[in-house]
Formats: sequence, structure tokens, C-alpha cells
Amino acid sequence: MTIRLALIGFGKIAHDQHLPVVQASPAFTLAATVSKHGQGIDGTPHFDDLADLIASGIAVDAVSICTPPQVRRAVALHAIAQGWHVFLEKPPASTLAEVELLRTAAEEQAVTLFASWHSRYAPAVEPARTWLAEREIRAVKVAWREDVRVWHPGQQWIWEPGGFGVFDPGINALSIVTHILPRPLVVEQAALDIPENLAAPIAARVSLRDTAGVPVAINLNFRQEGPQSWDVAVETDAGTLTLSKGGDELALPDGDATLPAVGDHAEYTALYARFADLVQVGASDVDITPLRLVADAFLSGRHDRVEAFIE
Repeated sequence: MTIRLALIGFGKIAHDQHLPVVQASPAFTLAATVSKHGQGIDGTPHFDDLADLIASGIAVDAVSICTPPQVRRAVALHAIAQGWHVFLEKPPASTLAEVELLRTAAEEQAVTLFASWHSRYAPAVEPARTWLAEREIRAVKVAWREDVRVWHPGQQWIWEPGGFGVFDPGINALSIVTHILPRPLVVEQAALDIPENLAAPIAARVSLRDTAGVPVAINLNFRQEGPQSWDVAVETDAGTLTLSKGGDELALPDGDATLPAVGDHAEYTALYARFADLVQVGASDVDITPLRLVADAFLSGRHDRVEAFIE
């Protein structure tokens, strides 16, 4: 059965990643797009809000919600109430309580809820996880440093409460680290730099430790000019493994880093294949581990006011 899918929140990520994958997938057909800003695409019904889509009577089986996180809960609850399966862009919501509420609602309606973490599906991540499973891990260092003006221009929501600031990309690093490491992590210390004119951090340093005592140091920065970095280095008894370019490239100590051949939009192709499988078997996949660590960093970290940021 082809899944009739509506894309809700038709911004850059939906245009660049979701749309081409949905259009190319035999498992899905694009039923509609929904967005208060901008327009849809030729030949596909477009609506300003979810209520209009519901009122239209167009047949929908599932939705992908690509809105800012602050409004995800309300949108997802309306979709679940219609009996629609729900794919949540990362982060799944603004708070842990919201995710639990959505999980309960999906269970009661017997629909699929999928909290997606696209960086886990980058081509080098699973090979890294396999390699690390046979090694003794001694330390982990993460550098996730990018220029917000380049990657998130004009996205004011990212600086508002619930927008995560630098943790919006930083949660991608946490989704990788929590996937490739074998043991749970706990936040020990955190320092968040919050511009005096904004509500969310522009940089952060987070120190974590796993249940065996292995230290994990994460450095996040939204003010990086020049070369950008999305790197994870894992020191082991067999040398250092390095994931770079957000999980696209893998370097092993012995130089053997052969990766499977992948095409364009590989991460989202894998995500939608996973979503289709979940819908078919009537299951959900809601891992909140990366979001919980972000919440712990906000709760336990030191909040330092820094100079104003003007885009």
C-alpha cells in the first residue's frame, strides 16, 4: 500500500531533503503540503494550516512535521487525532514532556510515531558503531562548529525559547554519539553562552561521562567563520576513530575506512524507509536520548551572558 503523505512546514529542510525523497519513494505519494509561509509545488494541493487540510477531505495516511519545534506538539496531536501516522523532524519537540504526551496519544490512537534523527543515518555512522563495538573506548571529543548566518539565515525561531540555539545542530552530534557509543551518558558540566539580546545559546561546552567513566567533551559554536567542522573523534585501545562532515566520512587508525556506496539524500532515504517499515508493522520509534541530554545541559549548565548577536 502506498502511504499518502502530507508535508507540514514547507521550509528549506522540507524542500531540500523531504520533498525529493518522498517524490522518489515507491512507498509514498505526496498528498499535500502545509505552510503558513511560502507556497507549495505545482500539481499538489497546498494549505495554509493543518485545519484547512483536514477540512478539505483529502485522503491522508501520514504526515511529516518539519515546523519549528515550538509548534510541533499541537500539530502532531491534531494529526494523531485524525488517525494519521507521524514523522517528526529533529528535535521531536521542545520538551521531554511534549514527546511523552505525543507517545501516549499515538499509542491510544494505534498510529506510528517516529522521532527521526537524520544524522544517525549518515553513511559513516553505522560502520563506526560496528568498529567501536570491538574496541575499548577511552575518550571522545566532539567539535560541532558552524556559521549560523550561513546555515540558518533569518530563522529567528532558533533563538527563541524552545528553539535550542546552537543545540539545534548540536543535537545531531548527540544523536550520533549516543548511537555509536555502547553505554549511556550523563551530563557532568555545561557552560552555555547566551547573547544578551537572545534567549538561546550561541555556543556551549558540555562535559559528559558514560557509565564506565569514559569522558565525552562536546564543543558547540554557532559563530564559526571559515572552515566549518562537524567532527567526532573517539580514542580507543586500537587508535583514534574520526567521523567528519557530520558522519559522511570515516577515518580509522589502520586506514581501512571503506563505506557503502550511497546516493543523494541518503540520510532521508533511509529515514523514510524506516518510517514506511514502522507504518507497515504498526510500530513506533521514539528515542528521546539526545533530547534528554540537551535538556540536562540546560538544567545543570552555567548560563553566561555574552555580547549581543546581530545577524
